[in-house]
Amino acid sequence: MKKKYSLLGIVLSAGLILAACGDDDTSNGSDDTGSEGAGSDLNLLNEGQFTTAASGLYKPFNYEEGGELTGFDIEIGAALAEEMGLEHNPVTNPFETIIQGLIGNKFDAILGSMAITDERAETVAFSEPYYLSGGKIWVSADNTDITEAADLEGKKIGIVAQTTYEPAAKEYTDDIQYYNSDVVALQDLVPGRVDAVITADVVGFEAQNAGLEIKDIGENLWIEEAAIAVRQEDTALLEEVNRALQAIIDNGTYAEISEKWFGTNLLEVETEGIEILR
Repeated sequence: MKKKYSLLGIVLSAGLILAACGDDDTSNGSDDTGSEGAGSDLNLLNEGQFTTAASGLYKPFNYEEGGELTGFDIEIGAALAEEMGLEHNPVTNPFETIIQGLIGNKFDAILGSMAITDERAETVAFSEPYYLSGGKIWVSADNTDITEAADLEGKKIGIVAQTTYEPAAKEYTDDIQYYNSDVVALQDLVPGRVDAVITADVVGFEAQNAGLEIKDIGENLWIEEAAIAVRQEDTALLEEVNRALQAIIDNGTYAEISEKWFGTNLLEVETEGIEILR
């Protein structure tokens, strides 16, 4: 039986900080080292606002409903902003150009399920991880040809461009269908437009629970650490984001949001024997 670990505890104890939305403008007062007036020295796009970007196409993490952005990422962003004494201002940007948008000062941070990778860490600075998820293979429910990763050889695989799933797909095939949305990619499994999709376990399970006739294949290929990305020069903002993240974990806000969306705490996962993707 695999042991359960707290991801943030592992990261903090190892000293690893590597590179994988509340409208109240006052701090919640949970930490005397809080950030009253913190926006003044954080190099924010708009004074008093924490502007975060996500694709808006990654249900249940970030997506549009009734003309508004919602999802786990959005609520975490709102909780962080409140803790920082700021107003949360979530915006959308295509995932394939989201790092360019950050570097181009279109927003303050990427809070859109971006996994830490060494390559991305050469361009942006990552916060402590705020959740873990596993990369998984998904096929249509009636597919009998693909029962393990090796069966992907030469098959048509759907993925979202510029994600960590792209190099994984290229290990098996050159026939890759690119999407802007993992949900749309998963929907294309049923009519057979693609043979398989590689995406996060929780995204596939969400689609499955919504009635999409798909199934997962085997164990997770790896575990990813999702983190908040800021510009490398924004060291004060990174420090404040990490402080706020620890505060909402300590005061129970994080667990409440995670339980609401997933029925579990995404910082407590089974990692033994599974590769942590970098």
